[in-house]
Amino acid sequence: MRPSGRQLNQMRKVSFERNFSKHAEGSCLVKFGDTHVLCTASLEEKTPPWLRNSGKGWVTAEYGMLPRATGDRMKREAAAGKQGGRTQEIQRLIGRSLRAVVDLEALGEKQITVDCDVIQADGGTRTASITGGWIALYDCLKWMEARSMIKVEKVLKDHVAAISCGIFANQPVIDLDYLEDSAAETDANFVMTGSGGIVEIQGTAEGAPFSQEEFLKLLALAQDGTQELVALQKQAIA
Repeated sequence: MRPSGRQLNQMRKVSFERNFSKHAEGSCLVKFGDTHVLCTASLEEKTPPWLRNSGKGWVTAEYGMLPRATGDRMKREAAAGKQGGRTQEIQRLIGRSLRAVVDLEALGEKQITVDCDVIQADGGTRTASITGGWIALYDCLKWMEARSMIKVEKVLKDHVAAISCGIFANQPVIDLDYLEDSAAETDANFVMTGSGGIVEIQGTAEGAPFSQEEFLKLLALAQDGTQELVALQKQAIA
């Protein structure tokens, strides 16, 4: 039995609240159970220096956790003068995941930054950030389309969503919360497109190595889970 009482293949309740921030071109408050992340997409009429005069745009991401997103207060990384390695790794993952479904040439020489700020953490912050970040990105592109800057269907090629899966108490489970994540024998994050393509898989054995059979069970859970998330994304933007 999972600590939450959920079935092995049952995700937490997922919700998206669009237009959460009145200033951002696109925004979404995403909730995976008790994990809450504010995603905002901001447009800049310029590209990074290495893309100037290339005709291509760029989509990038930044990630952070508020001091009391967790049980004990964390010091702000700004106070330390630098980002931690975990933060850098997560925001690069978010950026790669979103760029996987964007036609950068169709975007033109513009940059969209998706900021993912964790308000409350209970496991799966990076997967929630990717899934909610897609909606913020979509709304930013719709904002641009309303001003005759781009056509969304030419820029955004597909949906992208992410979910965690792992081996907990010798059973493959989906969408781990903190109690499960902290005690999991295997922990993996899957990023997949709406058409079923795999963008990235991060998998780690926390104890004994996991088998190919176990990995395939986790992959099957992730495929079902990401398709469920894509269906929720479609419902949210309808």
